[in-house]
Amino acid sequence: MQNNFLNHINSPNELRLLKQEDLPQLAKELRGFIINIVATKEGHLGASLGVVELTIALHYVFNTPEDQLIWDVGHQAYGHKILTERKAIFHTNRQMDGISGFPKREESVYDTFGVGHASTSISAALGMAIASQLKGEDKHHIAVIGDASIASGMAFEGLNHAGVTDANLLVILNDNAIGIDPSVGALKQYLTNVKKGTQKQDNIFEALNFDYSGPIDGHDIEAVISELRRLKTVKGPKFLHIITTKGKGLKQAEENQVKYHAPGKFDAKTGNLIVKGEIIEAPKYQDVFGHTILELAKENTNIVGITPAMPTGSSLKYMMDEIPDRAFDVGIAEQHAVTLAAGMATQGLIPFCNIYSTFLQRAYDQIIHDVALQKLPVIFCLDRAGLVGEDGATHHGAFDLAYLRCIPNLVVFAPRNEIELRNIMYTAQLGLEQPIAIRYPRGRGVTIDWKQPFNKIKIGQGILLKEGSRIAVLSIGSIARNVTKAIEGLSNTKEIAHYDMRFVKPLDENMLHTVFKTYNIIITVEDGTIKGGFGSAILEFASTNNYKNTIKILGVPDRFIEHGSVDELQKYIGLDAEGLLHYFNSLL
Repeated sequence: MQNNFLNHINSPNELRLLKQEDLPQLAKELRGFIINIVATKEGHLGASLGVVELTIALHYVFNTPEDQLIWDVGHQAYGHKILTERKAIFHTNRQMDGISGFPKREESVYDTFGVGHASTSISAALGMAIASQLKGEDKHHIAVIGDASIASGMAFEGLNHAGVTDANLLVILNDNAIGIDPSVGALKQYLTNVKKGTQKQDNIFEALNFDYSGPIDGHDIEAVISELRRLKTVKGPKFLHIITTKGKGLKQAEENQVKYHAPGKFDAKTGNLIVKGEIIEAPKYQDVFGHTILELAKENTNIVGITPAMPTGSSLKYMMDEIPDRAFDVGIAEQHAVTLAAGMATQGLIPFCNIYSTFLQRAYDQIIHDVALQKLPVIFCLDRAGLVGEDGATHHGAFDLAYLRCIPNLVVFAPRNEIELRNIMYTAQLGLEQPIAIRYPRGRGVTIDWKQPFNKIKIGQGILLKEGSRIAVLSIGSIARNVTKAIEGLSNTKEIAHYDMRFVKPLDENMLHTVFKTYNIIITVEDGTIKGGFGSAILEFASTNNYKNTIKILGVPDRFIEHGSVDELQKYIGLDAEGLLHYFNSLL
């Protein structure tokens, strides 16, 4: 495709010089540009393809960046980035030292608010709109939010407040009936009825004092532009409902919207995924969780599974397919997921609440107040713990060890491999009398024959993996693999001992007393923040027991780590096997 229009557009200023009748051709070119780059560089495809016309229309009608445009989550912002001075470097998207896969304030003045988690756009845009009022500025503030995100509690909090203001706020609902997985819940059904014209109840958004318009075809660029121009003249909070198709313009992405949310590499011309050769690999940790909970649930009818909008990403889908009445997708509602699990636990059910580590941050009060305070035996399974790679700072699960280990009554466990994950899940459903958090990484493990008979794990018990004479390395979780490789690379492997502590809380104090009495130098290694995490727990143990050993803490430094592959990021902060080997050698 010849990008006759796109070639000459580097910012919205050039875009606004085009004739309106040229914009459909520009939309085709922009779609092709996104497809060609993402096909080889990977990234979030479907969401951005679905809002191409809307993106062009917004920058065409509004005076961005003076008028402030806020995207929710940011999966859909690729077209926005390309049109706002980043076309030439878009090929670096999500790569180390390249541009972020999400809107980011320090990256561009057009990215007015940094995003990555869902349901923040309305609150942020309202805050900006009120600030403009107070400063006497005449600006427009536009929040673009999807039908999956708008069902979240925070989005409703924003709508509720906005409806009693006269702020110059426009909320655009990008309604495509899907987030990463299909949207769920009563609001989704309401929106479906609105689209079909069968909704008989009062309009919910008008009831919240918004000037509602729509639904309109979000791929009819003339209709979208016409309505945006009209809404520019309307004062107060406004709500535009548009209907789009996720993956629009690529047949496979339209037909398989879950897979093509972030499909990996594919053929840009055919749309077909590029499949690797038949290689026997260890499973993804998420699949070990998914198959294991199904296996356990078939034997224990009290087990239920809960996920906030991530049945595919968490692999709870296996249980949802076979035992649908005991597996629940609650939508983008982490707070509700946690307290729902707490309620179930009071009635004798055994809830496995699977939430990505970075998203569990949103339910911190519920973990403390609704679960731990009442000592309810909820089993939290924290997927994507540690560094997650190209999604970057908004998605790294670097803080869970630190923010969880300070909570009373909560057990915190990190499996070294897939077998340990299975065994702790088995152990947890046997009748723990307190909650437990199990955190495991994104991606594949190392064990091909992972599906082995279950063995019960003793709570608070670590493991000696390797004896040594001079230095003890204490690791937690899957980072043990890098530690093992590093030790194997030493010229004298007999000098370093390696312990897998497994539990951050409770610590294996008997083992630690042995370690502190045996070794002068102790190194802790974790793939979480060094501030307040596993290493800090070891320091506290040493202080409490008056040990004077030299303690070195290795982990994620006290700063937000940007995007790149997991291997690149581990190397960057010295947690790869080579970096650990160099560090161990420096102490020998």
